[in-house]
Amino acid sequence: MRFLRRQGVFCRTCALASFREMQADTMVMGWWGPLSVFITPFVLLANLAALSGIRRIPDRVTPGWRPPLDAGKPVFRRPAGILALVPLGLLGLVVLAVPLLLLVGMLTGPDGGDSHPTLTAGSCARNDASWPEQSLKPVGCGSSDAQYRVVDPTDGPCASRDFIAYPEYSKDGATSLCLHPLKR
Repeated sequence: MRFLRRQGVFCRTCALASFREMQADTMVMGWWGPLSVFITPFVLLANLAALSGIRRIPDRVTPGWRPPLDAGKPVFRRPAGILALVPLGLLGLVVLAVPLLLLVGMLTGPDGGDSHPTLTAGSCARNDASWPEQSLKPVGCGSSDAQYRVVDPTDGPCASRDFIAYPEYSKDGATSLCLHPLKR
């Protein structure tokens, strides 16, 4: 990583030519270092401040002892500027993707959007996993898929043959419901 600066007395055209050349070089070669990846965007923005100073330089009134430099194409119309769109695009993608992913994570909740269905006392459920794992789904009590009747434990403790559902399946998310096996 290195920082270069051209100093001297420039006419507007020569200063613009020098700026465009150095900015294009920075856009291509400025990214190749561990710290440079983070520093280069700030250097490119700081160079834009120099461009505003270049635009305040008055035009030449009298011809100089040598002709002015050719200002050339604008930075993004040069091959180096077009090539620089790759790291700039990736940087922009990261800058936009990180907040977007954080927002999606906050909207889906801490469980990653994998919310459990709510079971209510008196309804029936089936378990799509093998015990002790629980993947409970509400089903109609008349259905052949119904394996358990949901019982509210506030009426007393669960019966000895009953299973206990995780609290996530209750309405308040804190109460464990009893699952009484249905005889089929």
